[in-house]
Amino acid sequence: MSLFGRVFADDEELGKKDDDRKPRRTNLNLPPWSTRKPAPWRRRRILYGFIACLALYLFFKNIPPPDHPPVSLRPHYTTSPRGSRQRQQSSEPVPETPTQKPPRPDKPPEAEKHYYDGPIRFYSLAASLYAISRLRGHLESNRNVLFAASNLHSASELIPIACEMASWDRNDVHFALMGRDDLELDEITLLNGVDQDCKVNWHDARPDFSPWSTDFRMEVSVSAALGHIQKFMHPQVIITDDQAREDAFFTTAIRTKATELGRSVIELPKDASQNMMWIARLDSGSLAAWQTTYVDILIHAPPRSSGSLIRLLRSIEAADYFGHRRPHLTIELPTEIDPPTKKYIEGLVWPPIDPSAASHTSQVTLRHRIPRRASTVEEASIRHVESFYPARPADSHVLVLSPQVELSPIYFHFLMYQLLEYKYSSTAPFNAEVTSLMGLSLELPNMHLNESDMFNPPMIRPESAESGDSPEKATPFLWQAPNSNAALYFGDKWVEFHSFLTSRLSLDPATTPGRPKLVSAMYPSWLEYILELMRARSYTLLYPNFPQDGEAVATVHYELFQPPEEFSKPKSKPEGDTPMSTLDPQETFQTDPNSHRLKHSESTPLTTKLTSLLPTRGTLVQELSDLPFLSYQGNEQSSAILQTTARSFASDFRRQIGRCSSTDRPEVEPMKADDLFCNHMDKNKRAGLRLPDLDTDKLLPAWESPKRSGWPRVVNDNDAIRQNEFEAHLSRQAGVSKGDVAGKFEERIDDYSKEKKSGEKDTAEDNKAESEDPAQKAGKDKEENSADDVKPKDTILEPKKKLKGEKGADEVFKPKNKAAEEKETPPLGRDRGW
Repeated sequence: MSLFGRVFADDEELGKKDDDRKPRRTNLNLPPWSTRKPAPWRRRRILYGFIACLALYLFFKNIPPPDHPPVSLRPHYTTSPRGSRQRQQSSEPVPETPTQKPPRPDKPPEAEKHYYDGPIRFYSLAASLYAISRLRGHLESNRNVLFAASNLHSASELIPIACEMASWDRNDVHFALMGRDDLELDEITLLNGVDQDCKVNWHDARPDFSPWSTDFRMEVSVSAALGHIQKFMHPQVIITDDQAREDAFFTTAIRTKATELGRSVIELPKDASQNMMWIARLDSGSLAAWQTTYVDILIHAPPRSSGSLIRLLRSIEAADYFGHRRPHLTIELPTEIDPPTKKYIEGLVWPPIDPSAASHTSQVTLRHRIPRRASTVEEASIRHVESFYPARPADSHVLVLSPQVELSPIYFHFLMYQLLEYKYSSTAPFNAEVTSLMGLSLELPNMHLNESDMFNPPMIRPESAESGDSPEKATPFLWQAPNSNAALYFGDKWVEFHSFLTSRLSLDPATTPGRPKLVSAMYPSWLEYILELMRARSYTLLYPNFPQDGEAVATVHYELFQPPEEFSKPKSKPEGDTPMSTLDPQETFQTDPNSHRLKHSESTPLTTKLTSLLPTRGTLVQELSDLPFLSYQGNEQSSAILQTTARSFASDFRRQIGRCSSTDRPEVEPMKADDLFCNHMDKNKRAGLRLPDLDTDKLLPAWESPKRSGWPRVVNDNDAIRQNEFEAHLSRQAGVSKGDVAGKFEERIDDYSKEKKSGEKDTAEDNKAESEDPAQKAGKDKEENSADDVKPKDTILEPKKKLKGEKGADEVFKPKNKAAEEKETPPLGRDRGW
């Protein structure tokens, strides 16, 4: 038989072999047809085949990719930082940061140098984060400020600012390096001249194999490192270098992760270590409000002021905004716009277009006035104040500028420093002087509010002067006086001013007692109203006073000065004018020194650094409680005296202007001034005469009711107007004067009184009749019914005929009897007691 036949036998042969190999029955009791168990060698064959398939599957499943590093170079991960601490305490050695280059794949990606995209591990970050547990980083609100850099160039720019901030000891400063540079952290600090005096906490947040990592891996590592820092530190703000010098992966990751964590990011501009060192003096609370603070600029341009307006707009454009959000610009234009102003505004692009081709949104709002007539005091105040209303009063503020102002290039540096320091500092909510601060002035006035005399700013007091300094040192001060040339008003105080002006202008001028004018006509009319609010609330403005003579943040030019529109008078030719034909061409023009005096001196805009104007290291910040307090008259007083004076003024104002009684004690609400006025509390309350016992609505129609028409006297202006119109309407329809209408009303009141008395008499008779005999009562009723059946002719009711020229609106059914028609009803009149 062939080999094939031996291996693969026929069915007959297989059957024969099976018959030959039939096992003998050992148990003769079993039937021959009983089931036999399968051969054991068949089960082993199935098991061996399953094991072989499983081995092949696991082999092909775990084949590593070609670019995967060998086992010796693969990083070993721990489950948690606690596990790493336990491993350090044990005898096992701590793994060190790998220094050799990872294996290069056969086909590297686009970046030939940055190719590694393996798992991420931070070898040095955990130790530094555990070391700062004493700084209360587990709390949401703390003093931690984080500086972060992705390369050595950015680190060299940020390290001096971080060390300067740490030297002021207002924050706990941290510095994290998150880049590809493989230099040790000690070498980086040594190269930048960091010594033991720099109290900064250093963190190495670079991942393993950072020099060879791809951009995507580095972006993920920056985001992951910032997440770990957030858990241990909770930084209030993250400060980085300009995005032009930082790596793209770093900027993208920081912005995305900081937005997710709800943290502010400050991207410092170029040369920040020279021009923005003032940021190192702010505390963590002030720095946290960096991104949430908004400033709007409001400019009211009077007619024929194109030169001044263009100069102001150019100074705004030329200022340095150090990468911060540009202020929104609102310009109030007059009815007639000068051609130079119109041409300049057409080419105004604000903010400037970003060179990086980013989307541009205009931040300019133009408001053009329509009426040609001059505005009144009330109209001018309303138009100016309602030009701005903050969406978020706690974070949105308005900078009021006059067209005759020119701003310094560093005005925004000074404004942001003052705003962040005195409004958003960590200690601001607990400072009574800060809560009474209404805003910040950029101008140092030369005159008092009423232009009566020159204003001399106060000097620093000896008890708050620095050691070795003269007590005659210039210092900022708090003045209870508003400013319209260049001043920033806080959003919450501006909302309160809206509430005050709404109630103040709704009063009736005829019944409101007059008040002396305390502000000169050289200033807008709305200053008079805001001064009343400041005196009632003891609010003040912080005014600057720099030691440099002749320099200021805001310079006011008076060569093109124009008085406010509401106070301007039409020009008229003086009686003593000399005709031009009689003037001598050779005569020199000069001013009489006895009749003229230069009241306002002009200063030069500041061009120096802001740090030269701030206090030296001896005094970190001028505390508001240490600054001089001035009343609106310019007299220096203590804060306690100003508070007492404010309470007295508010009480008098509430009684005289707000129409409040001595028993009224309205509650003071935040950002509202309703407690100063009581006329709005009960709009239905009216002064004058009353009819407490007469229900006149049942006597007269609704349109003639004294309750609806406001008779006899009203308080509200609108009700008085409606009363006069109603009386005039009745006079025109009835053809009588307004006094006759009142007489008719009094006659009807008298008739109603008589009717009421007769009703009372009838009631008494009915009560008496009830006590009479029933038969007697029936006889009286029969007589009354028989008398009612016939009526005399002269008592039939007919409509009264219209007189000639009468319109019939006052038709009343009267008896035709002439005697009854001519009968005069005595009027009730005011002399009868109502």
